[in-house]
Amino acid sequence: MQKARIKLTSHEIDKINGVCNSIMDIAEKTGVIMRGPIPLPTKKLKITTRKTPCGEGKASWERYEMRIHKRLIDLGLDERALRLVMRVPIPEGLKIEIEMLD
Repeated sequence: MQKARIKLTSHEIDKINGVCNSIMDIAEKTGVIMRGPIPLPTKKLKITTRKTPCGEGKASWERYEMRIHKRLIDLGLDERALRLVMRVPIPEGLKIEIEMLD
């Protein structure tokens, strides 16, 4: 059976969960078999910088971190369901990849 693999990536988890919920609703309405959303490991990008730009004074540091969340959804291939998934509003800052599998 053919299926579509949808991969969602964003640094804001609320946006990913919103799109996942709308895809789950579409799968429920059309009766398509769905696996997921499967949470993939979160990537943490860390940057440590010194607070003082001149380098003098106390050696204090600031730490910044950005987390990139990923979800994977396998959806049974149905033309109607796929058309509805394509119409889901995708918020800014969310990356979506749709891949067809055998």
